Amino acid sequence: MDLAKFRAALGDIPVEDHPRIVQQKSRDHYWYSPILKAQLDRVTADIVVSPRTQDEVGTILAAAYKYEVPITPRGGGTGNYGQAMPLSGGAVLNLMGLDRVIDIQPDRVRAEAGIILEKLDGQTIQAVGGEMRFHPSTHRMASLGGFIAGGSGGVGSIRWGGLRNFGNILGLKVITCEAEPRVLDLRGPDILKVAHAYGTNGIIVEAEVPLTAAYKWVDMIVGFDTAMEAFAFAEQVALQDGLLCKEIAPIAAPVAYDYFNRHRPYIKHRDQSIVLLMAAPAAAAAMGDFVAYHKGQMLFRADEATPEELAKLPPVYELAWNHTTLRALKVDPNFTYLQTQYPDLEHVRKMMEILGDEMPMHIEMVRFDGRIIFSGLPLVRYTSEARLEEIIRMHEENGCLVFNPHRYTLEEGGMKKTDRAQLAFKREADPKGMLNPGKMIAWDDPEFDFDSGRVWLFTGLQTLGAA
Repeated sequence: MDLAKFRAALGDIPVEDHPRIVQQKSRDHYWYSPILKAQLDRVTADIVVSPRTQDEVGTILAAAYKYEVPITPRGGGTGNYGQAMPLSGGAVLNLMGLDRVIDIQPDRVRAEAGIILEKLDGQTIQAVGGEMRFHPSTHRMASLGGFIAGGSGGVGSIRWGGLRNFGNILGLKVITCEAEPRVLDLRGPDILKVAHAYGTNGIIVEAEVPLTAAYKWVDMIVGFDTAMEAFAFAEQVALQDGLLCKEIAPIAAPVAYDYFNRHRPYIKHRDQSIVLLMAAPAAAAAMGDFVAYHKGQMLFRADEATPEELAKLPPVYELAWNHTTLRALKVDPNFTYLQTQYPDLEHVRKMMEILGDEMPMHIEMVRFDGRIIFSGLPLVRYTSEARLEEIIRMHEENGCLVFNPHRYTLEEGGMKKTDRAQLAFKREADPKGMLNPGKMIAWDDPEFDFDSGRVWLFTGLQTLGAA
């Protein structure tokens, strides 16, 4: 790595080398995991480079290839797995300056990768009355490119599934890291070569995504005496074709009372489990009737709250997804979480019985290959890495999938296998391996055995650990 020549090749492209700012931009929300925190705390880039145009991205990548400077792309830095953390030093590529909306049509929008999702939705709502199909709970901070490169689904996935479902991304513009970087317009199945690849095989600079009708969604919180009543109700709501919802999240007691500080006045008692809902205005009255039918208690309805009340409250989606974990961590730093999938309500019940208060249950109802499933983001009271691994084994032995959020690699956090299409595309688009090194095991260690039970550790981190 020749950092001096790399910097000289950038001309007037903004570069930041103040150690504190560089360290700040070398971080995401990896600290949700005590395991990742221990592994990645000392990780930092050497500089931060902030292109203002797509042409400048090409200039940066050409220089990175020539002078062998590792490049770690970064959007809003809201990921949870170290996706945007530079394991080999080098340069953080801050893409937030690429924030133009390029084209808005009634059913789609094309924009640059650095635009914040809330701002993107604001422009499409104003222009055509449409919004993105789904977004993470970090809607007010996350970027479009970061969501596609590191995310999977979110608020709205109850109707539209996830990012890797065909039709949820319409096109991507990607720049390669070569002697002469290419600009590629990816469509159809080719999109999956770079979607959720952490920027390891090309830098996303533009994305085209479909829109759906925008509503002034009505936030609701429904209470139940038991967790299983809340989860059963959530499943029934999800199955109602006539009740248009953007978010359905059942959460077991005492999470809401203990950790949702600003909503605590609406929770009747500590043992009350809840369901978070976002309903279309036309569905709000029917939802009230459905709640009553299932003997739930409507604790909060945004369309019945005063403006003064609403001004003090975050949107319901900022209680859901990984914001649930964040709110628990703010009160009790001994929490962490898992990402799980439960085949049915019985599997949810069984895991709750086995683990009890050690794993307060939080579910996101989502659509997966046409089926309604229980996608878990349960809290875990962390005691040791060994115990966490045991909890993961308990899930797997009982037929429940775990997508391990305590790993920084693509493979270990997913289905523990190599995505051959993404690996092949990396060979074409990043032949020197300069893009986000250490995140794709198949590139660094092709013979690694995912069934060995070993945790893979990037060589750069091994060096840091010995320092």
